[in-house]
Amino acid sequence: MDDLLDTPVITFEAPAKLNLYLHVIGRRSDGYHLLDTLIAFTPFGDTLSVCHSEKLLLQLDGPFASALNAQTEDNLVLRAAQELADAAGLSAAAKIILTKRIPVAAGLGGGSADAAAVLKALIRLWKIDVERVDLAKIAISLGADVPACLAAKASYISGVGEQIDLGPPLPAAGILLVNPNETVATVDVFSAFSRSFSSAGRFVTQPRDVAGLADLLAQRRNDLTAEVMRLCPATGDVLAALETTPGCRLARMSGSGATCFGLFDDHAATERAAETLADRGWWLMATTLAAS
Repeated sequence: MDDLLDTPVITFEAPAKLNLYLHVIGRRSDGYHLLDTLIAFTPFGDTLSVCHSEKLLLQLDGPFASALNAQTEDNLVLRAAQELADAAGLSAAAKIILTKRIPVAAGLGGGSADAAAVLKALIRLWKIDVERVDLAKIAISLGADVPACLAAKASYISGVGEQIDLGPPLPAAGILLVNPNETVATVDVFSAFSRSFSSAGRFVTQPRDVAGLADLLAQRRNDLTAEVMRLCPATGDVLAALETTPGCRLARMSGSGATCFGLFDDHAATERAAETLADRGWWLMATTLAAS
């Protein structure tokens, strides 16, 4: 049997990531763009479980499972497992169960969150001494967002994603995630980016409440918004709808789109807002900022 049924199942959550602001501040000689961004996480996300098996297996379920291929070598979860095993000198043998709730290619870091979660889970399952492996090197090799997703805390991210500094304490806030049921490829967005570079936008003062956070964010932006709106015009429709939703203090696109988020005073206000947009045919998720 592939599964060793008498072994424990280890489960980690893979929370969705938000770029509260995202400035493109330069470009390296190898073509990678340099970023300055403040990321935060939500309680909403995917769930990833692992247990012992005689070989490496990936089982998918959840509302967005059909958007992934569990067999391809390009699957980020399988790549993460294999790279960790190689670094530790182990055989990559485990059954991985991924419950996929985060839309794919949506600017919410779902693939990166899943990769980070499987690294954490397999370190525990395989009893790996983290001093034996260069976890930071593995994470950045998998993608720019993976190191931040390993930390899963509000953080300032710079460089191409490898430089992480603790972010400011963030107030409890309602978050409404909205995706027009369209995907946008990150590589296409950055290839289309042509505007002048921005300066870094780290906060000088810390937000005391949701209104203060909204004011600070309004002085910043997501530099990729125009490019995404050209590639996916429905993103503009989502932003316009959020901006006119009662109680929305700020509407912004996350990451390289096409998911946008509305910032609200609390979860109840977010749920009311979701009701007003329920007839649009978009994917909606009412959640909150994770405690920081």
